[in-house]
Amino acid sequence: MKFVILTGMSGAGKSTAIKMMEDIGFYCVDNLPIPLLEKFVELSDLQQNAELQKVAVGIDIRNGQALEELKNVLARIRSTGASYEILFLDAEDSVLVKRYKETRRNHPLSVGGRVDKGIAEERKRLAFLKKGADYIIDTSRLLTRELKAELEKIFVQNQDYKNLFITVLSFGFKYGIPADSDLVFDVRFLPNPYYVEGLRAKTGNDKEIQDYVFQYDEAHTFLDKLSDMLNFLIPNYIAEGKNQLVISIGCTGGKHRSVTLANALYQKLSGNREYGIKIEHRDIGKDALRGK
Repeated sequence: MKFVILTGMSGAGKSTAIKMMEDIGFYCVDNLPIPLLEKFVELSDLQQNAELQKVAVGIDIRNGQALEELKNVLARIRSTGASYEILFLDAEDSVLVKRYKETRRNHPLSVGGRVDKGIAEERKRLAFLKKGADYIIDTSRLLTRELKAELEKIFVQNQDYKNLFITVLSFGFKYGIPADSDLVFDVRFLPNPYYVEGLRAKTGNDKEIQDYVFQYDEAHTFLDKLSDMLNFLIPNYIAEGKNQLVISIGCTGGKHRSVTLANALYQKLSGNREYGIKIEHRDIGKDALRGK
């Protein structure tokens, strides 16, 4: 039997993940009282029907003070020879606050108080679960379909899963540096196709812009050196336990040069099973007539 404990921060997407786990064949129980967990594992192990060959149990801060007993409960379960995996969903504090404001819901630990205080307290109480997690998925920048793809990668395709998820992000400096950037690179040193007749309205997703940018040796040198540095950094980020890495590449307007280089970097990094990766072009459609 495959037994998964699904946990994590309130607002990080656990309810959505539970539904997705059901869709991929798991028998799911959400918010199971912790005192019942041992009995549930025992009964599930005794059952031989197909429905209980893959089980996911949602446990989170809603268990209140009983959460403090979970560490002992898990130790007793493992001592019986039963095995389990922990999937922890996380998100940045600013993202969690925004989600609570958008839904107008109260955080379980901040009824009548500030959401950020509740989030901080929840992090402290769940720290032992995150530390012991087999899989950590940061949903700060994930779309619903991307979360589903990550769950399928782990529980359907059975791929070796590393907890780092990389976002390659193009942007325009005229619109500000993305606040969640971990690494920022400036490609404004490259000639700007904005000033070339017939290229202004196109973007870095178009072959004409890509050909223009990569006709210069400097673009190839930049891409090679950046790729070489990231091939060194990424394994060290994984070893350090980093869950989310945002690599931002900027030009003036976020439409031509940065999009071209971000696409090229994404292609170089794709296909590596040690991390998940996605591409975003934040400013590609902004100020289309005046953007550079």
